[in-house]
Amino acid sequence: MSDQQPGRAPGAHMVYAPPQAPAVSDAYRRWAGILVRLAAVIAFLMAAAFVASIVLLVRADEDTRNAAYGYLAIVLWAGIALAIPVLLAVGIPGMVMRRRVRQHRTWPS
Repeated sequence: MSDQQPGRAPGAHMVYAPPQAPAVSDAYRRWAGILVRLAAVIAFLMAAAFVASIVLLVRADEDTRNAAYGYLAIVLWAGIALAIPVLLAVGIPGMVMRRRVRQHRTWPS
């Protein structure tokens, strides 16, 4: 049995090569931008729904005839709670894709 390691020629030296950046297509860049903008729109709508629910609660608290506004505020809170996973599902991949696009642009050639 030989003392040489398999797969390595005798006298060959190991050379470090820097990793190559994977190619990023135009469609990938476009989808990264779309996902980030969509996450921003969802976040804006959630903030607007929160403000509207506070206003509705104030209106419902003013007079007992406006009690329906309180129920509408609860519906808005349910919508906000349901939108949180959607925001995360759109925003996290969008930010990861955006970071990869940015790294590809600044990668040394």
